[in-house]
Amino acid sequence: MKGRVRRMQWAFLIGFLLLVGFVSVGWPRKTVDHSLYGELLAKYVTDGVVDYKAFKREEDTLDQYLRMLDGTNPEELLRNEQLALYINAYNAYTIKLILEHYPVDSIKDIGGWFKGPWKIRFCKIGGKTLTLDEIEHDIIRPRFKDPRVHFAVNCASKGCPPLISKPYQGPILDQQLDRSARSFLNNRERNRLEGSTLSVSKIFKWFEGDFDGDVVAFFLKYAEGDLKDRLVAKRDQIEIEYLHYDWRLNGK
Repeated sequence: MKGRVRRMQWAFLIGFLLLVGFVSVGWPRKTVDHSLYGELLAKYVTDGVVDYKAFKREEDTLDQYLRMLDGTNPEELLRNEQLALYINAYNAYTIKLILEHYPVDSIKDIGGWFKGPWKIRFCKIGGKTLTLDEIEHDIIRPRFKDPRVHFAVNCASKGCPPLISKPYQGPILDQQLDRSARSFLNNRERNRLEGSTLSVSKIFKWFEGDFDGDVVAFFLKYAEGDLKDRLVAKRDQIEIEYLHYDWRLNGK
């Protein structure tokens, strides 16, 4: 009887200490409400094309969403919620940057010689002010080490993987990232195999290390149908060619 009581006491003590520990650091939040951003995407993004002129009329609503991001501590979120938040933040702040300078022909027209659009410090997340470069290259890429993010973050350009019409969400993030990667890789206008030459986006050149230096292996993982069959058949003969990157605005 005494042994049972003692075990119960120890169990209570351990549970209490765990509770105190969670309270001190904060319970991990399971979800972030991206619905406001989702409503804007559904209205103004169609097949990756953004109606910036119409979007401009609801810039205040976008600002409301961005204030929510500033008031959210990413460190309190579970991993997929964190990554979804940073991807959405990158894309939403990119839209904000375009709207502030609209009309503009290319995101590269924003900023100057020594401070391009990706070096402007204006992205507020969790009380910190970051640049777009810092979100992508100091947080998303090194922290999460998932090459699929390159088909989710959007640089407001026609050459970039298209902006989807829905926000990324933690609970379904893996499915969304898979879908974005498959859609981009299997789009013949974006990448194509002709003979033994695989012509691909310059994304694969710029971030070669994120793909373990083996672009073909990454394609084999996500390619479908005839493209996959031909990649398998020519696996050892394939040469990589990088396509021109179109920096024109992804707008109407």
